[in-house]
Amino acid sequence: MKILGLNKTTLLDYPGRVACTIFLGGCNFRCPFCHNKDIVLMSDAIDAYSQDEIFAFLRKRKEILTGVCITGGEPTINNDLPGFIADIKQLGYKIKLDTNGSSPAMLASLIDNKLIDCCAMDIKNAPEKYDTTVSFPALTDVKKSVELLLSQSCEEENGFSYEFRTTLVKELHDEADLLSICKWIAGANAYYLQPYVESPGVFQKEFHAHDMEALSYFEHLCQTYIPNTHLRGI
Repeated sequence: MKILGLNKTTLLDYPGRVACTIFLGGCNFRCPFCHNKDIVLMSDAIDAYSQDEIFAFLRKRKEILTGVCITGGEPTINNDLPGFIADIKQLGYKIKLDTNGSSPAMLASLIDNKLIDCCAMDIKNAPEKYDTTVSFPALTDVKKSVELLLSQSCEEENGFSYEFRTTLVKELHDEADLLSICKWIAGANAYYLQPYVESPGVFQKEFHAHDMEALSYFEHLCQTYIPNTHLRGI
């Protein structure tokens, strides 16, 4: 497992908590609009952190931070992820996992063993366009992860919450795609739509964001199926 980034303080990555974000290298998807190309490809241009460095930081910041967001890349491709998370939880932190949903067995294990407190799963596109979008035969496993999260109770006493989210790209997502996604994940606890943002680290640079009128329309469209749908990153 390569740790290729550390955002020492964030108020955005783990809603409701002052957190840090740990970026794990590598991913099995190749989404063309991904903005973390160097992390996905585990570029030698990025200096890795040792686990000793990460845990020294977490011990030092225990009085300030209450949450740790683990993202990537795709964290669940690492077999040693459960042990890494368990060691972080022993320090008293709540854990949020960002995932593409391609490892349903790993996700189920993390939930069943109460190693994660929050999960944000990316929905890359409509089922009909999924494997083409991510350049990987992912749909079967992604569907299992969607079903797993939809089955979870997000009542406060349960101590677990989840959300789905989609980065909207003008060239890849239209009204029919959003309808297909919403019918797929109908009844979800929360769904967030975020506009594509150009960045130096993106895989392909020919993409654009929808305008605000289209984003607002998509938000209202999705609320028919998932009332707790909101725009994020506007």
